[in-house]
Amino acid sequence: MDFDDTPAEASFRTEARAWLEAHAPAKGSAEDFSTGFLEGTISPEVFLEKTKAWQRLLVDEGWAGITWPKAYGGRGGRPMESVIWAQEANQFGVAVNTFAVGIGMAGPTILRHGTDEQKARYLRPMLRGDEVWCQLFSEPDAGSDLANITTRAVRDGDEWVVTGQKVWTSGADESDWGILLARTDPDQPKHKGITYFLVDMKSAGFDIRPLKQMTGSEHFSEVFMDEVRIPAENVLGEVNEGWACAITTLSNERGLIAGGNKSSDIGVLIELARKRGRADDPILRQAMADCWIRQQIQRYLGFRMQTALSKGVPPGPETSVMKLFAAEYLRRLGNTSLAMLGPEGALLSHDSDAGQEWQQRFLFAPAIRIAGGSNEVQKNIMGERVLGLPREQQADRTVAFRDLGRTGS
Repeated sequence: MDFDDTPAEASFRTEARAWLEAHAPAKGSAEDFSTGFLEGTISPEVFLEKTKAWQRLLVDEGWAGITWPKAYGGRGGRPMESVIWAQEANQFGVAVNTFAVGIGMAGPTILRHGTDEQKARYLRPMLRGDEVWCQLFSEPDAGSDLANITTRAVRDGDEWVVTGQKVWTSGADESDWGILLARTDPDQPKHKGITYFLVDMKSAGFDIRPLKQMTGSEHFSEVFMDEVRIPAENVLGEVNEGWACAITTLSNERGLIAGGNKSSDIGVLIELARKRGRADDPILRQAMADCWIRQQIQRYLGFRMQTALSKGVPPGPETSVMKLFAAEYLRRLGNTSLAMLGPEGALLSHDSDAGQEWQQRFLFAPAIRIAGGSNEVQKNIMGERVLGLPREQQADRTVAFRDLGRTGS
């Protein structure tokens, strides 16, 4: 693969960089909101306000949804242009994945599986940031084994009535819409009988309870649904065939998680080590070199995925490779950053030149090994779909879900 820009790509990069220089805040400036509220620099409310304003500007100026059709507010560009845009935007003080669930996961799923009416209704407000989305997939007993969900949806005329519980839902309390998996036919095997819904989060019957993380934030929530009513036209894809839609969402989610590493991460850490007089420490140098190498490998894995996308191939098992690699990279980056900070790394404080960004990254890194499918799940996918190893024995794949004896079935 040729990693140099083609003349057309170079022209696009120049245009994107010039626009960002004219409109985006600089890194480290007072208007920088790239670190987000997880590092405690600004409140969640201010962060959301800033990101919505930025997203609206992107749409108005033609820089949002680089690969989305123009009919839905996108630019109608090529996948490599999306990569170039992300590379350039990451150099500025803007958050690039604020609406990741909507634009990065729900949007591509609706584009692939939705009706023309659904695309017309949901995609443009989603891209503008006018409607924020969350993901209602995981349950207390259905995380890595997502097909084990027990949340039920029962048809009642022109509506579906949903009752159940979801957990680890990012941004549920600030979301307008959600993508929801619910079991609609317990007499089918567990991967069947699941339906994919688009649900209004302001509907009656929702009880959203934030969960406090060890980072100190409450970004995740558990969500209880008590007879939440969803119009029948809000089914995405076919009834009882929602697993196909879920696979599309999960593939895009893994790609987002893996691609969320900023190219400047290790560079910022190296510069901080120089400022602290730690750049000549041989152990730290070796650890930082290891992180740099892993980040470059991650970058090239991303190029490989984008090459496939440019040829019309949807995300596949390569996203599992990227996601697994990203989880290990972030673990090592967090460990290295705290080793470099020394005793100060044990404190969450804004009083130093390092702020608390690296401590937050260290504390959040374990979540990446679980979110979007645990490391063990990714290894199974790679073994079966990349290496061609025999599928793991699963006796429950052909048994009706009702007969598995699960609670709530």
